[in-house]
Amino acid sequence: MEKTLDFKPKFLSAIKHYDRKTLMADLMAGVIVGIVALPLAIAFGIASGVSPEKGIITAIVAGLAISLFGGSKVQIGGPTGAFIVIVYGIIQQYGMQGLTVATLMAGVFLILLGVLHLGTIIKYIPYPIVVGFTSGIAVTIFSTQIKDLLGMTMESVPSDFIEKWIAYIYNIGNIDMWSAFVGIASVAIIAVMPRFSKKIPGSLVAIIVMTVVALLLKQYAGVTSIETIGDRFSISSQLPGAVVPELTWETIKGLVGPAVTIAVLGAIESLLSATVADGVIGDHHNSNTELIGQGIANIASPIFGGIPATGAIARTMTNINNGGRTPVAGIIHAVVLLLIFLFLMPLAQYIPMACLAGVLVVVAYGMSGWRSFLAMARHNPKSDVTVLLLTFFLTIIFDLTVAIEFGLICACLLFMRRMAETTEVHAIINEIDLNEDADMQSGNLEHLTIPEGVEVYEINGPYFFGAGNRFEDIMARYGNRPKVRIIRMRKVPFIDSTGLHNLENMCLMSQKEGITIVLSGVNPKVEAVLKRNNFNHLLGEENICNHIDLALARASELVKA
Repeated sequence: MEKTLDFKPKFLSAIKHYDRKTLMADLMAGVIVGIVALPLAIAFGIASGVSPEKGIITAIVAGLAISLFGGSKVQIGGPTGAFIVIVYGIIQQYGMQGLTVATLMAGVFLILLGVLHLGTIIKYIPYPIVVGFTSGIAVTIFSTQIKDLLGMTMESVPSDFIEKWIAYIYNIGNIDMWSAFVGIASVAIIAVMPRFSKKIPGSLVAIIVMTVVALLLKQYAGVTSIETIGDRFSISSQLPGAVVPELTWETIKGLVGPAVTIAVLGAIESLLSATVADGVIGDHHNSNTELIGQGIANIASPIFGGIPATGAIARTMTNINNGGRTPVAGIIHAVVLLLIFLFLMPLAQYIPMACLAGVLVVVAYGMSGWRSFLAMARHNPKSDVTVLLLTFFLTIIFDLTVAIEFGLICACLLFMRRMAETTEVHAIINEIDLNEDADMQSGNLEHLTIPEGVEVYEINGPYFFGAGNRFEDIMARYGNRPKVRIIRMRKVPFIDSTGLHNLENMCLMSQKEGITIVLSGVNPKVEAVLKRNNFNHLLGEENICNHIDLALARASELVKA
């Protein structure tokens, strides 16, 4: 049956029965989330290698699009820590123009994932891979913030992870004590703030307090070594116009890898955030609609000068905890950010860089999931631990693109291996126990005797890759060359092209050796596939039996003939 477009934005269903009480709850939640998102948007923008206003523009444009077109009631979208590493790498290699094109392409890929109903499949990427690259991103973010956190005076920071830490150690004597005080104090404020109030964001308090401290130190103590945003960037509060970049085939080909990385990472993070939110509010998001909404957001964001965006778990949980229950809260959050951008943006120039670094250090700690990482490393199977560690080290030593590509390949290989392990092939010797058989017609008999010169094999599970090789191994162990081989397929729910190919090869090889193949217990679905592939002519209609007793009777005839 042909699938229809699964695009049903939650916003449309939410406003049908909207009332004043819900509006007040969404209004309060939206205002608080907008305030929480402000320092994070600035910090993520700067850490990604763009100007601070681009982070806020992303939160406004993408946040609005995700709330309007997404498949979750409470999802809050915007720039996130997970994108810092990949965005910074793309800008270094391809420039801002390259990032814009890659983000647009990622938006198209996300829409295609939703249109093709792949939303549910994305969620089945193995957990060790998700934990591995999330922890790797956290370590990378932490590493990139050491210079600003401690106010190190360095000409440049190497991009390579190991070289970066060597440079930090070499420049350990160039720490500015005032900047280090601001950075460490910011971390401390964010860490202790939840003990006093869980509604007031610690990051915002840290930025306000440490900005005032830095201004007082400069004004009254003559401390000028604390670098601020204004020292590094020129702040603009003017809304940019929509600009579609020039697209060439060469540019598109060169940016497929980064675009796929952005799309996959965005899909995983947004669907993970939506799933977590579902568990809290007791709702069910629409995965395919969510991916289409994320795609629209990632097309709109770069057109207005923004960077990649996705669903943000921390901001989404803040929305829920403050009463947000419909996408209207997300829209209000975008409006609040827009008002701040238009009227208060020039004040951002006074924020110390060390304070923003402190905010990101706390974000990195929250992302690291070190408890899950250690628990998985200790208690999971060796194959999962290997995948976890490889993904982690690929992320920090190479880059996220390599880790994502490895992760997707690894996910496919693990799936293939585990699916292959679900299929068992074994030989039945001497007699068949009928107590649990579903394909027999032998009345009250408890067993059937296997005639001399007949071998019986049973397949338990789907017949696809791997099953054919197991047949060869078992038949080699059996040793004798029978006149008839019965293959019981009562527990085979389906057979794929690889299974058909293996089965055909086995039948042809058996015929060359003078052995007749009889199939038993073939369900109607599998039998239809076999007939479409001419197995009824290859084996003969009389050698495809519905029941094991019929197959044994047929085998007895062939042995006596």
